[in-house]
Amino acid sequence: HKFVPTDKLSKAYEDGPLPIGLGQTISQPYIVAHMSELLRIGPNDTVLEVGTGSGYQAAVLSHLANHVITVETIPLLANEAKKTIQSMGIKNISVLKGDGSLGTPHHGPYDAIIVSAAAPRIPSPLILQLKTGGMLVAPIGTKNNQKLVLYKKMVSRSVQKTLYHVRFVSLIGKWGV
Repeated sequence: HKFVPTDKLSKAYEDGPLPIGLGQTISQPYIVAHMSELLRIGPNDTVLEVGTGSGYQAAVLSHLANHVITVETIPLLANEAKKTIQSMGIKNISVLKGDGSLGTPHHGPYDAIIVSAAAPRIPSPLILQLKTGGMLVAPIGTKNNQKLVLYKKMVSRSVQKTLYHVRFVSLIGKWGV
């Protein structure tokens, strides 16, 4: 409930997205868990999250990975997420401000990348920052027609699998909607 605005506390434990302000939402808990599970994150992994929002997804990832780098375009959300994460004593998350669709090449390469907002296609800079053998999960499509996509980068070729329909806010940035 720490990641939900106070006026939404009564709905904090429902399995649905909730508005967090500035046109953004906190994702449905089931989707947060499923996207995290799909990446098969290990205890030594470094994970990039694109779209920090309230910081909830990053907090979940922090229990699975060695280090989580999360990037938020909206400075106010990044600041609030950082405060919430620090207040919980979580030490292995770095909250950065910027265009997450470009990734953060100086912190990579990453074992896993999770995109928490919908893009028309997987941003090329993120694929370049993914380690060989690494996986990326993202909602891909238009505002009203999105599918969750799992991408695995391999040496000779990469594999992309479309999973199911989802509904996320649009990714803001160069590679966003």
